[in-house]
Formats: sequence, structure tokens, C-alpha cells
Amino acid sequence: FCDGANHCLPAGPLFHKGWYHLFYQYNPDSAVWGNITWGHAVSPDLIHWLYLPFAMVPDHWYDINGVWTGSATLLPDGQIMMLYTGSTNESVQVQNLAYPANLSDPLLIDWVKYPKNPVITPPNGTETDEFRDPTTAWMGPDRTWRITIGSRHNKSIGISLVYQTSNFTTYELLEGVLHAVPGTGMWECVDFYPVAINGSTGLDTSAQGAGIKHVLKASLDDTKRDHYAIGVYDPVTDKWTPDNPKEDVGIGLQVDYGRYYASKSFYDQNKQRRILWGWINETDTETDDLAKGWASVQTIPRNVLYDNKTGTNILQWPVEEIESLRLRSTDFTEIVVGPGSVVPLDIGQATQLDIFAEFEIEIISETKHEKYGCSGGAVDRSALGPFGLLVIADQTLSELTPVFFRPVNTTEGIVETYFCADETRSSKASDVYKQVYGSTVPVFTDEKFQMRVLVDHSIVESFAQGGRRVITSRIYPTKAIYGDARLFLFNNATGVNVKATLKIWELNSAFIHPFLFDQN
Repeated sequence: FCDGANHCLPAGPLFHKGWYHLFYQYNPDSAVWGNITWGHAVSPDLIHWLYLPFAMVPDHWYDINGVWTGSATLLPDGQIMMLYTGSTNESVQVQNLAYPANLSDPLLIDWVKYPKNPVITPPNGTETDEFRDPTTAWMGPDRTWRITIGSRHNKSIGISLVYQTSNFTTYELLEGVLHAVPGTGMWECVDFYPVAINGSTGLDTSAQGAGIKHVLKASLDDTKRDHYAIGVYDPVTDKWTPDNPKEDVGIGLQVDYGRYYASKSFYDQNKQRRILWGWINETDTETDDLAKGWASVQTIPRNVLYDNKTGTNILQWPVEEIESLRLRSTDFTEIVVGPGSVVPLDIGQATQLDIFAEFEIEIISETKHEKYGCSGGAVDRSALGPFGLLVIADQTLSELTPVFFRPVNTTEGIVETYFCADETRSSKASDVYKQVYGSTVPVFTDEKFQMRVLVDHSIVESFAQGGRRVITSRIYPTKAIYGDARLFLFNNATGVNVKATLKIWELNSAFIHPFLFDQN
């Protein structure tokens, strides 16, 4: 989604009168960054999308250098308040207010910018070009609204400032910060939302109280990585404290360990769930982007829940609507893959797939403590791994993208598991950035190694252990395309047999086209 766009950062997602709305940063003139305008698309199901006219263009002094990222807040009376960052005629980052011209319009085509914008300017001591991306507002116990905005202090301390408002036009900067982490640099695209400890549904952004934790996420401008942590929010002091300071925002968990940035969530009141959007940026050259005429896509929307089994992470899972694209399925049961083996999976064309795979290992030789992780990729052999899938591969394996597990014995005698994606052989193209991504993932003794992999021609989204860890890969195959794309199992471990059970669906294409206003 977002073909024809450039940059494509998600902004202001919401559900209104039967339609899901996504706004996104867009350059209508070129496939490179600049002239940032808000594109607008709607969907009845989060899968099939219709383009609408631009929602907002840079046409006032307070946003003439770009209508940047923003967030929507749905008020109890049905009003929609959209706060967004504008870059002014002097390139100062300010926060502006916009709202629908006609709330009875399900498509929300026309937007009005508040006549007295900007509503927030950089406070004293804040760099004027490091103050952006207001969050969805939440209501405090005093019945006034709060938002948080990303910034930095002393060049290197990532911070989130908190503002209070009762009317969305006047704001008071509260004392202190929601949170700060030294050494993490500028925080942009901050996201802040509650999760239920024992819940199976999402929570409205204003939810507070017993049985609720809060997720704080920041996109680190220095590293272009999305980091998050789970902690406790005090609505009286407006301070958030991480459960584990060693895994604080920016120094611990990533939302996605692959090519993924600037994510934004929203509460879907239609199905009582929190949905997460993320931006997949390109890894080829600017020249390539100009040649193809577009750059960047969105991930499949993800449902977000708290992982009450680990108590340390969120779970991300593709929205259930993706299942509407499933066509024929193929099952494989307990295929044994010996050390050093590759097994083809005969499913025909393998460019658009939804794959569920479970792996069990049988140790066949003595193992010892090994210092392995993801960095060596799928060719780096150890006793217990790697093993998994080869996706977007051609018949001769001249191009392939391994998605795999690598268990390792630690010095404490326990098994630690890595979940990885290896792009180093994903394309024969030379001007593409190809990397190995991954991290450790919790796997309990009563669990098998489980992955779900969504394959879509040049995008691979991989979910381990029910979504405890996610890796998005942006690849550029030249051989493993269309009818020549294949799927394989592999086991490159030296000391285990791997038993694999899979269910694989071929996926239909989702349509993305302009909204036809002359038809019902």
C-alpha cells in the first residue's frame, strides 16, 4: 500500500462511519522526500484500499515546508481532532489543529485547518527543528486531555513532553517529561497507549486503572529504529516508568527488527482492538526509486496485545481480515529435514503466501556452549541451527531469503533462541542494501518453534512465537519472481534433525485504486 507515494509515513489512522482511514506523508511531485502533503485512503476492511483526494497540502505559513506526521483523537461527542506537525516558513516545527469540515461525510474528504494555528510552538530550551509528531490524546482523571510530543534534550537525551488541554486549541506544557532516556537521541513518531494485562481486546487510549500497563514507543531518528518498552503510567504525575530499566525505550526491544519505522497505532472502536501501522522504506537507491516512480509501502496492519505469558513484550499479529485473501491451502505434516538439507515444498507459485510453520528438533550429536546469534546469517552453522524457511527463492537457490530459528546453549546450560531473517542472498541486484536482521525470542519448554510468514513478492513479514518478535524484509528479487518463485524448508544445523509441520495458503491480491465518485 502507498505505491505511487514517497515517504508514506502513516498519520492519523481512525475508523469513522464504516470506513478505516489512513493518512500518510506523500510527495505528489516525485519519488523522493519533499513537498510533504497528506495523502488519504479509505478501506472497509483494512485490506482493500481506495485513494481519495489529498486531505491537507502545505499552503499556510505554519506548514508551508510540510504537513508532517499527526494523530487523530475521537471525542466522546463524535468530533475528530487532528493534531499534526507543520514545518513553518522558517523551518520551525509547530503543532497544528485540523478537523473535518463535515462529520456526516463517511469519507471525511474535506479538512479545515484551525484559523489560529499553530496551537503549540517549541518551548524554551527546545530545538526548533526537534519538536514533532503529537500523539493521540488521552483523558486524565481531572477530565482534561493530554498529548505527548517527541523531542530531545542536550543533543542526546530522547524525551517525550506532555501537554494538557481542555479544548484542543489552547495547551499547557506540564512540568518535567513523560519519560527520558539518555543516549537515545531525538524521539520522533512517539506512540503511547494502554494494554490489558489479561485481555484479549485492545483498549481505548484513555483507558487507565488496575490490570493495565502502558506501552511507550519512540522512533529513534539517529538509528531509524522503532523501540518500545512496557511500563506503568501515573496519571497524577504524568510520568511513565519502565518495568525493566535495562530494557528501556531505545535500549531494549524493537517493534520490528527489520526494515520498519515511524509506526503509529490507533484504537479501532469498530472491533475493540488496537491496530498498528508501520512504514517499510526502500533499500535500493534514490535513482531506482525515481525510475520506478514510487517509494515505500505500508505493512499489513497488525493487532497489538500484551503478552501475558512472558509479561515482557507486546504481541503483534496480522489483522484477521488478511484471511479474506486466502485461496487454496496445502498442508505438510512432520517432514523430517536432516542436517545440511534443503527440502522443496511443492505448492506451485510462491509469491503471495500466508505460511504457518512449526518445528521440533531432535538432537543427534552432543552440543556445547556456542556463541552464535543472527549476524552470521543462514550459512553460519552451529549444532542447533539455523533451520526454517527459504522464501522468495528460485529453483537453483541463486536467490533466497532465509527466515529461521537458531537455538544456542548458553553458559548457564539453558537454550536461548534467536529469530532471524537473512537478506544477503535475496537479490542479485548489486545496488541494494542487504542485511541480516533478528533478535532473541522467548520460547517456553512447552512450546514448539513457531513462525508465521506473510510473503508478498518483495516484502516478507515474519512473526515468531505468536508475534513476540517480528521482522520485516524489503527485498528486490531478480530471478525469484512470479512463476519462478519457490518455497523450501532448510536445516543448516550440524547436530539436529528438524521435524516441520506447515499449513500454507496462497493469497489473492488486494486491490488499491482511486475512489470512483461517479458510482454508488
